[in-house]
Amino acid sequence: MTTDPMTRRDIPDATVARLPVYLRALHPLVTAGVEVVSSEELATIAGVRSAGLRKDLSYLGSYGVRGVGYDVERLASEITRQLGLQHPWSVAIIGMGNLGHALAAYSGFATRGFRVQWLVDRDPAVVGTEIAGMRVVDFEQFAATVTEQVIAVISTPPVAAQEVADAVVELGVRSILNFAPGVLSVPSHTQVRKVDLATELQILAFHEQRGKDDARIATDGIEASG
Repeated sequence: MTTDPMTRRDIPDATVARLPVYLRALHPLVTAGVEVVSSEELATIAGVRSAGLRKDLSYLGSYGVRGVGYDVERLASEITRQLGLQHPWSVAIIGMGNLGHALAAYSGFATRGFRVQWLVDRDPAVVGTEIAGMRVVDFEQFAATVTEQVIAVISTPPVAAQEVADAVVELGVRSILNFAPGVLSVPSHTQVRKVDLATELQILAFHEQRGKDDARIATDGIEASG
């Protein structure tokens, strides 16, 4: 068995994107005191193919035993370490419109290893108000109190998103979660993850329409053969 980080291959981005899914699937098992889980069982819980799961987890080292399964607690601990979740990450939500309000009230951040530490807006009518038990500050106050690496969540209107991105990059922020439509231009050392709700809805609409088209074709075929 090898778990030396120096012996591991670089983890592909697609695998990294699935690690939180595996960790979420492992948490109930850890809570229930399950010691070992097979790749088939874990894949079913995670909603993926077992072969793909085994390949993904092989990038972390040897945490499975052929014919037995994975050590649940050790695997959860290793994925937690790989994702950098051994300690809580500070989050700043910038833009306190309807979406910002909803994100501020979202309880899932705390349970996944993130602490919302700043709510930021530039509207004088919003600055100083309280949302989800936290006081909204302006950007200058935020900039003056940032003393550690923070993940910036941009929930502003599209026209303000690039300006906000430039400002947080200037502060040294290297991780941005962007809810604003459009593509942000940032330095190569800055990671940006985009959440586009409209695009996701359009993808669902595509599959809905494809299902309707398939059903219509099948019905037409039956009628034609009749």
